[in-house]
Amino acid sequence: MTLNPLDQGMNVLNPAQDEHLDEFAEDTVVDVEVSVRVRVHSIASCLVLVLLMNQPAVSLAPHGQNALVTITAGASDAGGATPDTTLARPDFVIGPSDVLAISVWKEPELSRSVPVRPDGRISIPLLGDLMASGLTASELQRVIKQQLRGYVSNPEVTVIVQDVKSQQVNIFGEVAKPGSYVLAKDMTVLDAIGAAGGLKDFAKLKKIYVLRAGKDGARSRIAFNYKEVIKGRNSDQNIQLQPRDTVVVP
Repeated sequence: MTLNPLDQGMNVLNPAQDEHLDEFAEDTVVDVEVSVRVRVHSIASCLVLVLLMNQPAVSLAPHGQNALVTITAGASDAGGATPDTTLARPDFVIGPSDVLAISVWKEPELSRSVPVRPDGRISIPLLGDLMASGLTASELQRVIKQQLRGYVSNPEVTVIVQDVKSQQVNIFGEVAKPGSYVLAKDMTVLDAIGAAGGLKDFAKLKKIYVLRAGKDGARSRIAFNYKEVIKGRNSDQNIQLQPRDTVVVP
């Protein structure tokens, strides 16, 4: 039998072998497609995970009854996360130095962030000075809405306590988380120490004191003996704190 010159040096496949080769080629293509899809899906999953890890974290401030919502971005330091924004609870009473965000729907010139002055008042265009101190955000909202009726048709007003500065106490020294804390209702010296994460190992338990500013600006020093108080003695030293009190733990 004489071979065609084109067939010399190569194998000639019969129809059955040729069909088998086609099936093998199709299976190989399918396997490659599945492998590519799986790899693309894995890469997409990794990208989603990276994006989620970079999102801001939402946490609750450690204030018990006076719980605040704090939003933090980025990693925290050794002393805990530093809040970028602090939103007061709904029944929080506004005081001097607080910062309020006032929004009037469809009235951008009336919407603004305003601080509460030492006299307890805020300034709003068209309305002038309004007393804000002593009111909650919802109560002030109603006052502004009522007074705007003479200038704006059906005003929609929102008031948010953007930054709490009036009702704060400070605790410094040998505590786990020194800093400024929002003054909760009936908060005592022990409550403040608890909010700050408790005492450190080398705190001088008998020499803790509270600094309190009087009306004339002078500061008085109030002793607090931790050992005595937790044993039920001298419980009168566990005083209720007032705005701007400072607890010092040597």
